[in-house]
Amino acid sequence: MRKTTISLSLGLILALSAASASTAGEPLPIVKEASPPATDAIPASEVLKGTWVRPDGGYTIVIKNVGATGQLEATYFNPNQLPFAKAEAAREGGKLRAFFELRAGGYDGSTYDLAYDPASDRLTGTYYQAVAKQRYDIFFARRR
Repeated sequence: MRKTTISLSLGLILALSAASASTAGEPLPIVKEASPPATDAIPASEVLKGTWVRPDGGYTIVIKNVGATGQLEATYFNPNQLPFAKAEAAREGGKLRAFFELRAGGYDGSTYDLAYDPASDRLTGTYYQAVAKQRYDIFFARRR
């Protein structure tokens, strides 16, 4: 359970307890449950952490942590493990974006420029294959 849900629940219980003590005999007001927070309110570390698989080839990105400045602790697998030269997350225009650059294993500057889609729980965007100088529309699905 998220901290915000727990905090909201405790706050609601305390408020209702205080209201019932001060209005003995009066009906309690109906309180609707709070809606889940918008993606903007969820920290990037919670949204992006996990294992992401590109279904068109089994390529995998594992995001272990997101630093306060957006630095990602992430690794690429194709199928062997390769380090990212750069791995960063940022919010741009309300969208959560992730950028990855590969320099090891013959990738020579290939990049992933991705945006998180909360409706599908996917990272979607483009893969730039630097050696071939070609761009591909791709997506990564979260491994459950």
